[in-house]
Amino acid sequence: MGKTKTVNLYEAKTHLSRLIEEASSGSEIIIAKAGEPKVRLVPIEKPRMRRHPGWLEGRIEVADDFDRELPL
Repeated sequence: MGKTKTVNLYEAKTHLSRLIEEASSGSEIIIAKAGEPKVRLVPIEKPRMRRHPGWLEGRIEVADDFDRELPL
């Protein structure tokens, strides 16, 4: 993750759009109230594609000589 930055609640309310852009770029933003950290603004991770082992079974044919040496 990128750099971490702490801002007070008033600054966060005033500059929320800018802070969201910073977080989207990989920065971590800590929002504090009266100097006490309250929340963390971080980018949403893109969901990973779920794996489905074997879903191509019966659809792909591998040649018998697939692993033979290649000619030089």
